[in-house]
Amino acid sequence: MDPIPAAPEKAAESRPAGAAPGGAVRIFNAIFSRHLMNAAIFMVLPMIFVSTLNMNGNLLYDPDIWWHLANARVLAIAHHFVHADIFSFTVAGRPWINWEWLSELVYWFSYRGLGLRGIYLLAWFSLCANIIFVYWRGFLVSRHRGAAFWAAGLAFLLMSVSSGPRCINLAYLAMSAEMGILEAAQRGNKLTLWLLPPLFLLWVNLHGIWFIGIAVLVLYVACSVVSLKIGVFEQEALAPPDRNRLLAVLGASGAALLVNPDGWRLLKNPLDMMFNQKLNIGVVAEWQPLHVDSLLGICAVGAIGLMVAGNCIRGRKWTLFEIAIVFFAWFAAFDHMRFAFLAGVLTTPLLAREIERSFLSEPDTGKTIPVMNALMVAAAAAVMFYVFPSEAALEKKLAEAFPLRMIASIQPGWRTFNMDHVGGRMDFESKAPFIDSRFEIFEHGGVLGDYLAVTNIQNPLQLLDKYRIDHVLMTDNMPLIYLLQRTAGWREQMREKAGGDTYVLYVRAPQTGAARTLAEADSEPAHR
Repeated sequence: MDPIPAAPEKAAESRPAGAAPGGAVRIFNAIFSRHLMNAAIFMVLPMIFVSTLNMNGNLLYDPDIWWHLANARVLAIAHHFVHADIFSFTVAGRPWINWEWLSELVYWFSYRGLGLRGIYLLAWFSLCANIIFVYWRGFLVSRHRGAAFWAAGLAFLLMSVSSGPRCINLAYLAMSAEMGILEAAQRGNKLTLWLLPPLFLLWVNLHGIWFIGIAVLVLYVACSVVSLKIGVFEQEALAPPDRNRLLAVLGASGAALLVNPDGWRLLKNPLDMMFNQKLNIGVVAEWQPLHVDSLLGICAVGAIGLMVAGNCIRGRKWTLFEIAIVFFAWFAAFDHMRFAFLAGVLTTPLLAREIERSFLSEPDTGKTIPVMNALMVAAAAAVMFYVFPSEAALEKKLAEAFPLRMIASIQPGWRTFNMDHVGGRMDFESKAPFIDSRFEIFEHGGVLGDYLAVTNIQNPLQLLDKYRIDHVLMTDNMPLIYLLQRTAGWREQMREKAGGDTYVLYVRAPQTGAARTLAEADSEPAHR
């Protein structure tokens, strides 16, 4: 006997769920892709492994952010740009070009809106955005999510060199955007080149590495007009219409650089740093060469080794620009360790291509497990929520970074010789410092050299007299404090613990004039 057919309504009920659930599943799968999971991982990694952003973070120890905020406060409240020093008593009124004003404003409004958490949020976001940007560029070049992930993971290690509240990290996003535009042009999207002039108009007001960006564009133009087919090099010169378009883009980008508060004078600042600020570059740690025995150096050597090994395993043809950018990036990184971040921005897509070609046997088929991706995203979000600091925790960290009570006690008429580390915070608190970390203006004014002489006990008392110093603010382990303890006419006024350091404030007795050490310590440098 044949079975009795089900009624139409019953049959409909017995069928799998209809279009609506299927559509919901498709939306879920589209949202929780492998790309989203990778992005979530890159957002949580800095909160765990970067010393400035994890739960023991020292984010607010950065001395620069405070004078950046002081500059931005002037612009936001008084509505005028800072063209001369308005903070210190040593170079007050000296012309100064602030080439980071736009980045400073971003930090200022973030701070005004969210307090210290706003500084943390922007520092964390700018680092994560750079990592995710190079990941996406690596994927577009290699068309392999795994290769792009591992290349960007190595870039994360390189970028950790600049993980604090730094204006330059916002400008590195512009650098990555420039490289993304050039990479798109190489894939055939020539019209995207016209995005470069407005990018440079923004970039020139963010940070001075616009100079490297325009140099990269000039290098790209120079390499593109050459036909070459020899050894590992193979490329065709641009057709005349493409070449003319590229030259027009270069000209428009150069003109866009003039759209800044200081005009052509800002454009010479990078050259001034390279040729006229030897002392500045010589004493700042991040300007020192990259050592291969450091973690950062090992990562750099590893990235270069992967690229070389990849081409040994499976060679390919290179363009002149690719080779030039690789050599430039790694030369800059090893010459100045701060540019390890730059090397990550410039070379990560090329590294992703080499990883995909030589080390991954399976092509990226696009298969993934959305549920697992969703679980990973949820876990990353939970970690981010847990690690993100409270305002009270950041205030505690700030108190560990600077002698806040001591700085607050400084009076308007004092001439305080201070450690450069606290100078920026003094700027922010409207307390005139001897020096802050804007070393370029202090080097040009001769103050940086005198500051180093005093801290190294080279005629310190004479130099303190030269600047009519009546107060000294330093940590108690500095040789100058040892000297003042044994110098008639100087006495300790205040002592404050900040983190692992103890700061002391010494005051000169007004009637003593130019006091001299009891032990003639000028000729015999003392050390504790």
